[in-house]
Amino acid sequence: MTIYISHSRNFDYQKELYEILQNSSLAQKYNLIFPHLNSSEPYPTKDLILNKKCDLVLAEVSFPATGQGIELGWADVAETPIICISKKDHKIAGSLKVISNNFIEYTDLVDVIDEIEQFIVNLN
Repeated sequence: MTIYISHSRNFDYQKELYEILQNSSLAQKYNLIFPHLNSSEPYPTKDLILNKKCDLVLAEVSFPATGQGIELGWADVAETPIICISKKDHKIAGSLKVISNNFIEYTDLVDVIDEIEQFIVNLN
């Protein structure tokens, strides 16, 4: 299973998201795509999602971002499942409930890796 990691650029996603996911059981079981791991250049997300080259979008939605909204719109159109994760004290956009029913709040991302895994298992 290929999972695209979607996020805003308005936080330290390398440390707070990528590093944690790379060191988790998810990275050992699935192909995780980190769009800005080695470059801040735009990633060809439209092709990836609309041409069904990923099976799931894992979206960190704590910080509003126009680009991420576009990506999630493509995923919705392509009928690609979306799991939204957010920090407990952050208000997320209400429009996310139109494109996904899968939401996980966290205080520490490490603590919800198993919950994310269970969502993935239940999607299959």
